Amino acid sequence: MSLLPPSHTPEVIRHLKSFAPDVFCLTDMPCDLDVPQMRYPHLPRIERPWRVPAIDAGRTVAFVFTSGSTGVPVPHAKTWGRLIECVLEGARRLEVGAATALLATVPAQHMYGFESSVLLPWASGSALCAERPFYPADVCQALQSLPRPRVLITTPIHLRALMAYPDTLPAADLIVSATSPLSQALAQQAEIRFQGPVREIYGSTETGQLATRASAREPAWRLWPGIALTLEAGRVWARGGHLEQPTALGDQIEPLDAEHFLLHGRLADLVNIAGKRSSLAYLTHQLLGIPGVRDGAYFVPGGERAAEPGPARVAAAAVAPGLSAADIRAALRGRIDPVFLPRPLLLLDRLPRNSTGKLPQEALRALLGPPPRPTP
Repeated sequence: MSLLPPSHTPEVIRHLKSFAPDVFCLTDMPCDLDVPQMRYPHLPRIERPWRVPAIDAGRTVAFVFTSGSTGVPVPHAKTWGRLIECVLEGARRLEVGAATALLATVPAQHMYGFESSVLLPWASGSALCAERPFYPADVCQALQSLPRPRVLITTPIHLRALMAYPDTLPAADLIVSATSPLSQALAQQAEIRFQGPVREIYGSTETGQLATRASAREPAWRLWPGIALTLEAGRVWARGGHLEQPTALGDQIEPLDAEHFLLHGRLADLVNIAGKRSSLAYLTHQLLGIPGVRDGAYFVPGGERAAEPGPARVAAAAVAPGLSAADIRAALRGRIDPVFLPRPLLLLDRLPRNSTGKLPQEALRALLGPPPRPTP
């Protein structure tokens, strides 16, 4: 049984050992994790056909852990049959087959990376590039080296960096994005520069992939077959299809019909200041829309939320060489209500994103330093 943690930090590994005391690391390279090691041998090439093993569809094969962006990583059991059912639908929608070459910039232990860079090649017979490049020049070099048709499996943060790359981008027959919402403008720009279509995947660690959309043209998402959305006690639940169990979704979702829905952001993103409501996703979108802002994010210091009493404020961090905090605030005044101007606004060389491009809330709050001690 595979355990797929969101990262390999000492704190995450401590949680992993508490969850599974008999955990060990199976590896073919040097590994510094604080768990028992089992080195995988370097096997000689065997020139004979392999039989695809038959695996019980109901067998639990993995525990995938949430990113821990809002707390401690939580494990979710995954059975073989439902994983493959989900991925086969993804291969059909993305038109990925045995002749396709895949390049992923996301780690395989993340649910999106697990489905798209491990299970998708297994299920479709496609070929996966062993490299996982990070910087734009390396991504371009690795993609250019692949035969066509070739697919880039990536995230909005990687796409934004690639769009800032001055050189010509290699053609891609498909770009797949997930982990955070992709703006229509960024999707359109990516389609032009990569000379290929962009498809976005909506899902979560709890559910796996649930829906897709052509982000450059379509605001609505199309659900996987058999998945139904229902509204219960103010929350949208997904059930049926490949889901292990009915699951409450952590997003603001507007069902359009039995197959399509609109996504309006995370439920946890809502903030209320002086009686005015907004979302961190919307505010971040406005921040990123300012010319010269390369990366940025809004967050709430101390974990304050709309439902909590008392005064609230929002903070922001930005990567914007050549701009001052005053420049950014002046631009934001033309885009958002003044009550949502960030206090403070931090200018950084880079944001503390994890390997999937997400920004854990605790990492953002840590930028502000420890909270002040109460006065005796």
